[in-house]
Amino acid sequence: MKYLHLIFIALLATSLSACQDSKPVKTTAPAAKATAEQPMTSPEMTQQMSGTVLETMNTAGYTYVKVKTADKDIWAAAPEFNVAVGDSVIIPEGMVMPNYHSNTLNRDFDELYFVSNILAPNASMALNTQCAEAGHTDMAANAMEQHTKPAISTIEVDFSGLTKAQNGYTIAEVFTQQADLATQEISIRAKVVKFSPNIMKTNWIHLQDGTGAAGSNDLTITTSGQAAMGDTVLVKGILDLNQDFGYGYKYDVIIQDAQITVE
Repeated sequence: MKYLHLIFIALLATSLSACQDSKPVKTTAPAAKATAEQPMTSPEMTQQMSGTVLETMNTAGYTYVKVKTADKDIWAAAPEFNVAVGDSVIIPEGMVMPNYHSNTLNRDFDELYFVSNILAPNASMALNTQCAEAGHTDMAANAMEQHTKPAISTIEVDFSGLTKAQNGYTIAEVFTQQADLATQEISIRAKVVKFSPNIMKTNWIHLQDGTGAAGSNDLTITTSGQAAMGDTVLVKGILDLNQDFGYGYKYDVIIQDAQITVE
């Protein structure tokens, strides 16, 4: 019996020694499953592209387009806008998401380019859209209003109390006197009726001051400055005439690289 007791003690000591020398086993959590809302691969920024629309569809406040570019066919998505098969479009810098699954379309895309807007200059009409329902997760990019060319205010603007800039011009006067003012630096005080950021590496602003008729009441400028729709701004810059940026973006009157001051 004593002999068995000694054997038991020896076995117990050996067991305790083994426990002290052993190292804890690391457990690896199972890899998270990639989803449309949380892709496994980090998005990469892309450069501006252009091409022709091969296919298009709308869902949940967004427009998806398949575009034939010079190099390849791609899918891109932006807040809903008017476009048709055959239209030429410009896709600004954005991010590409690999292996993307759209819940609303129940469709997988090998790559989907997310952008704040897609330019369709030849579309028959523009849609003034805002961000879709709050909390919608089918889009990774923040919605921005698309840049379009119509000389129509996209918001309700009160021009009362708006005064002409010192030694400056109204928008109607700029259009009327454009031949004399071309290549000169001019000043304008007006309201921002449309702001489209980061298009062709600059910001585009449509200005109105309540003067002029259709076709001569909306002035486009490009600038590195920032402004919000409805802001009153003082603008200074060189007046250019007959500028053609391609893809249907032609301007009889425009101020490029303007300096703006939000008042």
